Amino acid sequence: MATNYFQYLRKEKMPHIWCAGCGHGQIVKSIIRAIDKLGWKNDEVAVVSGIGCSSRTPGYLDFHTLHTTHGRSLAFATGIKLAKPHLKVIVVGGDGDMMAIGGNHFIHACRRNIDIKLVVYNNNIYGMTGGQASPTTLPGMKATTAPYGYQEQPFDVCKMAAASGASFVARALDVDVPLMDKVILESFKSKGFSVVDAWSQCPTYFGRFNKWGSAIEMMDRYKVMIYNVRFAD
Repeated sequence: MATNYFQYLRKEKMPHIWCAGCGHGQIVKSIIRAIDKLGWKNDEVAVVSGIGCSSRTPGYLDFHTLHTTHGRSLAFATGIKLAKPHLKVIVVGGDGDMMAIGGNHFIHACRRNIDIKLVVYNNNIYGMTGGQASPTTLPGMKATTAPYGYQEQPFDVCKMAAASGASFVARALDVDVPLMDKVILESFKSKGFSVVDAWSQCPTYFGRFNKWGSAIEMMDRYKVMIYNVRFAD
């Protein structure tokens, strides 16, 4: 049976403001499909975000929602879960929001292993604030703060989460819809702190700065990097 997306969306907030070719909308659809399959009611779910492109998500979703300060969404979400343990608490945030200013909160949320679900919209760059390099920007890639190519090694979100104590850790690319649906659904079903490293292309900044072509061409590049090269053991 097809998912009725508008059951979970604030229709008055449409259309969304994400750029053409951005993968964030697909991640949101995977989140909605998981909630729909689990049969969670709108008033049973709380969605929390910090600041960034991904953090527009709570504005579009018709649940209990909270748009908090940059990097602090996991702290707010922990408070919600402690005060209202019956709620299904989902946190969404970008790679900068979670791994830079929110990095310490990320580590300790994994360590505490409270029953919170985190989806990291990882596009390897700060998209909303001007295209600066983030902790997951790939070596040699250009950004507004790295015009000659990024010189540092990036964080691996999954390895950081697993090493810090998260009970569920997975990665998927937005173009791989069946896998994204599967890992988000399994993360929502798991007990304890779960992390999904959801990769999403940013054609406006990352793609344009690095001459990676259209969103479709970026997807093809990411498929090779994620599934065959960068994270192969």
